[in-house]
Amino acid sequence: MAVAHLLLIAALQQAEPDRVIVSPPAADIQVDSTVGFRAQVLDADGARIEGAELRWVLPNGEVATVDAATGMVTGVGPGSATLLVVSGGKVGRAAITVPQLPPERLEVRTGGLELRSGESIPVEIVGITRLGEEIPVAIEGVTNERRETAWADHLGRIYGERRGETQIVFHAAGLSQAMEVRVERNPVDGYEMLGLPAGPIETGDVVRLSVMGYDDERDAGSPSPAWVIEGSGAQIESEGLEGVFVAEEAGTYRVAALIGASTTVSEVIQVTPREAAAETRLIQLGRGANAENHSGDTWVFEGTDGRDYAYIGTFLYDWMRAWDVTDPTAPVLTDSLQLDARRINDVKIHPNNRIGILTREGASDRRNGIVILDLADPAHPTILSEYKETVTGGVHNVWIDGENDLVYACHNGTSELHIIDISDPANPAEVGRWGIDRSSKTLHDVFVQDGYAYLSYWDDGLVILDVGAGSHGGTPSTPEFVSRIAYPAGNTHTAYRYGRYVFVGDEIFPDDWDADKPIETRGYIHVIDVENMDEPVEVARYEVPEAGAHNIWVDDDKLYVGYYQAGLRVVDVSGELRGNLYRQGRELAVLKTTDENSTVPNWGMTWGAQLHKGNIFTSDLNSGLWIARLQEGPLVP
Repeated sequence: MAVAHLLLIAALQQAEPDRVIVSPPAADIQVDSTVGFRAQVLDADGARIEGAELRWVLPNGEVATVDAATGMVTGVGPGSATLLVVSGGKVGRAAITVPQLPPERLEVRTGGLELRSGESIPVEIVGITRLGEEIPVAIEGVTNERRETAWADHLGRIYGERRGETQIVFHAAGLSQAMEVRVERNPVDGYEMLGLPAGPIETGDVVRLSVMGYDDERDAGSPSPAWVIEGSGAQIESEGLEGVFVAEEAGTYRVAALIGASTTVSEVIQVTPREAAAETRLIQLGRGANAENHSGDTWVFEGTDGRDYAYIGTFLYDWMRAWDVTDPTAPVLTDSLQLDARRINDVKIHPNNRIGILTREGASDRRNGIVILDLADPAHPTILSEYKETVTGGVHNVWIDGENDLVYACHNGTSELHIIDISDPANPAEVGRWGIDRSSKTLHDVFVQDGYAYLSYWDDGLVILDVGAGSHGGTPSTPEFVSRIAYPAGNTHTAYRYGRYVFVGDEIFPDDWDADKPIETRGYIHVIDVENMDEPVEVARYEVPEAGAHNIWVDDDKLYVGYYQAGLRVVDVSGELRGNLYRQGRELAVLKTTDENSTVPNWGMTWGAQLHKGNIFTSDLNSGLWIARLQEGPLVP
């Protein structure tokens, strides 16, 4: 009996999984096609464990699905996904790629523009797959039935020659699509370019140009020309009937509007260097050094006692530190508050300055959630209550709606927005939630302003919700979807609304990053135009070479960015924005946040920025609190 018992123990020990091997390790699967996968569970000696229990998981159901009993994977839609096979806590992986479907038909779109003789209009050729997806296609050929009436080129423009009707056939992706074309009589006897600046402009200034046709000095309508520039260092984009010009380099540029096959108007624009940054600098005022552990987010506020405070969370640590910053040149550490956590990523203060919110991740009991602070004595905050019930998986970031006493919390567990009522801060309760409808998703941050919530949904991009604006039927506790915009790189990390723009930062860390060593991050600020909230469009960027963006703040036409290893940076975002703001010279000032009091010597990792009473507060992942002031114009003795 003892021998049998020992044999059973040996068998159990031998059955302990060490790794899971999935084959094939990668596969391309067509939509509606199926590929079978196999999994081997091996012990520490590399021996196969027969009969091991397997759990098949494919998080991204929009790309492919898996039969949990057989391991058969079926393609659903174009994209990439990872097949996971779990056994005894060990995970094997296989890469799934579902190729883009080819188009089964073409659509030719003119946007309803009228074609007149001697002018041209742009056309868009779009491929439509059998799933109804629109995909770009390249024009491979054009058949012009009556070229003397109208014809088209391979770049997607139709040229009117004389009044009449004809048919043009576009060929792309092995398909053809005919288009009936009508050319109207053109009354114009001359054209003029409008919108030209009265004199030189600066780099980064946006100029909107158009062309007007005239008939005996009377307006005869605007054509839709193709816009081109002579000279490098500037760009011009067609937007409706306009050409949108912006220069990154000073110089003289000839801008031409190609109206028809033989009609062009052109003008010259002179561009000078941007002058705002010449006498603008960041001046360091004070430091709240912390070289004992890594610092997290910062929030600055005036306490109920009339003094100013900066609260800073910690990364891979369990303390929140309170600094008195009433004298920004000499911060004083007044207290530290310890939590059961491995990360206090976010700190927010209610507009009434009487309560605060700390986010918690990595609690020893795996019950994280948020911690609500009593700020009756802001120099020595205390814990008033905690909320864990529906957000035990950890909260990474929050936003406080002070008017409605709500906390919008980004929950790691569900990757959804949880809405928590704190009108009775001693007894918080969830009153709503919202998430995108897919199994694999990552919600990182939320920003709320004027009844809209801006969600940074990582690879799913920026998601905008109506949370009380009323435009789409949403309320503060029952959000309604407004729109979404994503970009191929993904990693949508943070967002901040200012005027007509949402400034969106992406965050890209190397796979082998170590918080105790120098980290080479990447990522930049995307400028999203939300003038039409239903159709957001990316129009500009701020990209510092060889560095990565983190948190941002915008005020008084200035963008403040914690740009990790590139320091605290201030950018002029006045006026209309187009192109690369960094190359245009819109950057005003830089402060590198690194000194000897650092967890990683000589390596700054600037976290973000917040303005308070004319000063700029930021934390550095490696060195704690920094306080600066933006000096515009010459220093006055």
